[in-house]
Amino acid sequence: MEFAELIKTPRVDNVVLHRPFYPAVEGTLCLTGHHLILSSRQDNTEELWLLHSNIDAIDKRFVGSLGTIIIKCKDFRIIQLDIPGMEECLNVASSIEALSTLDSVTLMYPFFYRPMFEVMEDGWHSFLPEQEFELYSSATNEWRLSYVNKEFAICPSYPPAVIVPKSIDDEALRKVAAFRHGGRFPVLSYYHKKNGMVIIRSGQPLTGTNGRRCKEDEKLINATLRAGKRGYLIDTRSLNVAQQARAKGGGFEQEAHYPQWRRIHKSIEREGASVLIHGTEGTDSTLQVTSLAQIILEPRSRTIRGFEALIEREWLQAGHPFQQRCAQSAYCSSKQKWEAPVFLLFLDCVWQILRQFPCSFEFNEHFLILLFEHAYASQFGTFLGNNESE
Repeated sequence: MEFAELIKTPRVDNVVLHRPFYPAVEGTLCLTGHHLILSSRQDNTEELWLLHSNIDAIDKRFVGSLGTIIIKCKDFRIIQLDIPGMEECLNVASSIEALSTLDSVTLMYPFFYRPMFEVMEDGWHSFLPEQEFELYSSATNEWRLSYVNKEFAICPSYPPAVIVPKSIDDEALRKVAAFRHGGRFPVLSYYHKKNGMVIIRSGQPLTGTNGRRCKEDEKLINATLRAGKRGYLIDTRSLNVAQQARAKGGGFEQEAHYPQWRRIHKSIEREGASVLIHGTEGTDSTLQVTSLAQIILEPRSRTIRGFEALIEREWLQAGHPFQQRCAQSAYCSSKQKWEAPVFLLFLDCVWQILRQFPCSFEFNEHFLILLFEHAYASQFGTFLGNNESE
């Protein structure tokens, strides 16, 4: 498909742009395959470049021969365009609606973007699991890097390489994957070098109403405990939701089967207790909790480089479905059940901590806003798709 087929009117002159807190600007409106551009010859005015993928909703109004298009963006901006001529206005609105709702990922802007600056680093090879494992291996030899999920064979939402207890072989991991929702068997999320405490995450166990159990699962989880230590099981769901999931074949860990693990939450820093965290799928609230815990426990996660590594490890590689969750934003009237601002909530939580301890962070709120904007619409491919497999 050619983008030109969707653009009925590529250019309109004498268009007036209105934005909150900015003076009105008159200029020429141009539509390309990925951008809405408004350029003006007025002094001290910048061109407006708006990605079509950033458009959440469009309203049209007409007064005589003058048409008005109100564009509501996923980053909460509201833009008004006054367009002379009803036909031109209808054509522009129709074109924007078509270009902003393209379904094919390969038609997205990252596949067409060519940077006009020198690329300093290949982002696709930054923060690999092997690099993160090196940071842990210097402090402990109780963990190993497993390639059991090579080519996404047992879990489509996990990366090919994951960190697991050294005493658990790949065959046991396959059995545990069959016992966990979506194949998301427990993997290492964070190792606390100070006391050897670990945070592991997974999908819910498929215990069902009959209380099904998996010996390999119990062995894997207990292998994460240090001698003489107990652990905590944190289910991010409400009790009602967890019980409903159990009736559908999901469920939660039975205390009798996991005697070393208690279902309460205390200070892991003081007690040195390990923690297993999961919700239903382990791709939303689970990642919020594991990420925020690391923000608090690990100073490296509060640096720019460390925060980037955290998002790569705990969100992108961990399989948060960005394409589904960020498909629409606040203004879209036809919301789907899988859309939710999960990542935005995490960024807001980080901002709350940053407000309390500003000197403990290497970055400020502008970095958080940048990440929010790019999660919903970007020229880069960082947040494309729902997992590494896609």
